[in-house]
Amino acid sequence: MAKRKVITTARPAAAKVIGDVLRNHRSLNGILRTTLLSLPENERGLCQLLCYGVIRWHPQLQSIADQLLPKPLKNKDSDLHALLLCGLYQLRAMRLPEHAALSETVNGCIALGKPWAKGLINASLRNYQRNQSSIDNKALDNDVATYAHPSWLIHQVKQDWPEKWQQILEANNVQPPMFLRVNQQQQSRQEYLNQLAQNNLPASTVDFSPEALLLDTPCDVYLLPGFRTGAASIQDAAAQQVASILKIEPQQRILDACAAPGGKTCHILETEPSNEVIALDIDPERLTQIKQNIDRLGLHATLKAADAGDTDSWWDGKKFDRILIDAPCSGSGVIRRHPDIKILRRPSDIESLVNKQQQLLEKLWPLLKTNGLLVYTTCSVIQLENEHQIMDFLTKHTEAEELHLSPAPASRRIAGYQRLPGDNTLDGFYYACLRHRQA
Repeated sequence: MAKRKVITTARPAAAKVIGDVLRNHRSLNGILRTTLLSLPENERGLCQLLCYGVIRWHPQLQSIADQLLPKPLKNKDSDLHALLLCGLYQLRAMRLPEHAALSETVNGCIALGKPWAKGLINASLRNYQRNQSSIDNKALDNDVATYAHPSWLIHQVKQDWPEKWQQILEANNVQPPMFLRVNQQQQSRQEYLNQLAQNNLPASTVDFSPEALLLDTPCDVYLLPGFRTGAASIQDAAAQQVASILKIEPQQRILDACAAPGGKTCHILETEPSNEVIALDIDPERLTQIKQNIDRLGLHATLKAADAGDTDSWWDGKKFDRILIDAPCSGSGVIRRHPDIKILRRPSDIESLVNKQQQLLEKLWPLLKTNGLLVYTTCSVIQLENEHQIMDFLTKHTEAEELHLSPAPASRRIAGYQRLPGDNTLDGFYYACLRHRQA
């Protein structure tokens, strides 16, 4: 058997990743992380840009490619199809010399072991160059291509947010900013802001999140001063609001029920390191991520691989002062950070996710002390997962009282608070805080 050629350039490497996401429905982050490690450092940035850009705009690029190809490529050539999408994305969205983008993309056929396709990719891209205006007009004649979202999700967002659906979809297609959470166990936000400035990494404060900074320009995390020793973490400011909603005090027992990758767990501990924090996740591998984050920050929590809803398998019988359910959800509020959600998520997933969220609320509520707080959050904009879920729960549980939060973390809804993608440049996020009042 011939030895497989190692790919060392960005475009064919990106095509392999994109083809795998589209064909096998694998997570973009997981495949890309491994791929980048196999590339020379000077090729990694372009590979990452291509992967995220093509997946983000896939419905649009696909509509264009359908006009250019004389017939669809076979499944075994999904990498070639992805290479064509990479070429189209470069011509449409990247500030690269067109001749270089075209020639390097065509040469990617050789790295993929398919030199016979050079003529096809070359002819397709040149056809697009010559006739871009007419091809674009024909491609963008429907909402799926125009907004680069699957039809079911467009329909759902229109239904839930009839006045704001276009704003939401457009915000999902914007490259996300880079927010930091300053570890105030080490230094103040202003002190870290000064350190960033000294390292030519200008940033600004975020009014509604006391530990948050917004970098002017995203950068490699290892360029951040003190990152390896826990001076700061990467976390969107919308997620950073959760810790303040929990109203953390000393000597509390806190459960983070769906904790991976650990950003909120760590923020809870940074707020009050002496508290007893139990962090659960159903996936043992994802617990490793939490452990790495906690170790980097010099914190301590009890980590358990368990289904939070199966309380018999992990609960020791001691009730909690605070419970955080950062529930598994559609991720429809963070598509700008995870554009593969458009490809991986299915409409049938929503019902099963809503059922799981309901199960977590029902199973974990009895573990809360009287006067304790349960905070329910999602990174979704779908109302079935959010305000409808909490309204149903409050109807069934007369001992549950929703707290009205001041300052409000987002726009007030019938139950809870909803931030839409792009509001104040933040991710889409839902929050509800419930108190277990005396029966």
